[in-house]
Amino acid sequence: MGAEERTEEATPRRREEARKKGQVARTKELPSTLLLLSTLLFFYLTGKYFYSTLRAVFVYFLSNAHDSEAFRGSFYVVLYVLAKVLFPLFLLLVAIGMFSYVIQFGFLFTMEPLSFKWDRLNPFEGIKNLFSKRIFVELFKAFLKMVIVLAVAYPILKSQAFKANEIFEYPVNSLFFYFLKVSGALIFKLGLLFLFISLLDYGYQRWEHEQSLKMTRQEVKEELKQQEGDPLVKSRIRRIQRELARKRMMQEVPKADVVITNPVEIAVALKYDEDRMEAPMVVAKGAGELAKRIREIARKHGVPIVENRPLARMLYKMVEVGEEIPEALYRAVAEVLAFVYKMRGRTA
Repeated sequence: MGAEERTEEATPRRREEARKKGQVARTKELPSTLLLLSTLLFFYLTGKYFYSTLRAVFVYFLSNAHDSEAFRGSFYVVLYVLAKVLFPLFLLLVAIGMFSYVIQFGFLFTMEPLSFKWDRLNPFEGIKNLFSKRIFVELFKAFLKMVIVLAVAYPILKSQAFKANEIFEYPVNSLFFYFLKVSGALIFKLGLLFLFISLLDYGYQRWEHEQSLKMTRQEVKEELKQQEGDPLVKSRIRRIQRELARKRMMQEVPKADVVITNPVEIAVALKYDEDRMEAPMVVAKGAGELAKRIREIARKHGVPIVENRPLARMLYKMVEVGEEIPEALYRAVAEVLAFVYKMRGRTA
């Protein structure tokens, strides 16, 4: 018989365990695409400033090239200016990189993917992974991106090739911005197409992740046992609890004022302390063998036993052990207690 099919949806516990291990639905295409578009937007907004700054730095650097001391000093100045200009871009890329992962699976920090595992050194596992479905999906995405780049870049570059003679007659400033404009348009179109591919890939990765989390019915049962406990163990615990409760209940029978019976099937023990209780309380009740045991203990300790079938049935059904009787039964119980007190010479 083959392995049981995974047909059940993943439980919250299964999802949480997978998340702790870093197993979440994510696509690597989205971060790279957003970084590409963010860089393009940065240079689009700061292109002129960036160009003028680099131009000034370049001129300053060359103007000191004849003097070795001045050249060394200008070198550090150039590094400082470049760092100052590129630092905002660095912060932007870091923020976009973090954002691209947060929107996919939220905030998650785990060292599990970096932990050492012997399976990763297994050459047979590596060979098997070379022919896995994931590898073919990655190859298809790479091929698709190459086709998109060629399909988008070829018409643009072809149209600009006819302007080659005209383009190289532009002044240096105009030539720089012209190339910036053409490359920006090309990157923007590619970025939008890559963004569309990223969203499709994220949908696929999410579907694949859900499939990998699916469980067999046996796994679901085992997890329920772990969370709620083995039904056999729980049943035994409940049986022990009932036995302890019954034992405590039987210890209260000798303290009762009266036991009302059906007369054979049901027995209910009542106790009334006017200083501590507002109404008589059921301290023990039972049917069948338990009723017989209550009657035996009552006889042994001299507790009066009164037969009152209607009252016994109502007390058994309406009142739990440890509860006071309802107001509807006050009169009937009072008559029984008055009779018992009269037998014992007490005042009702």
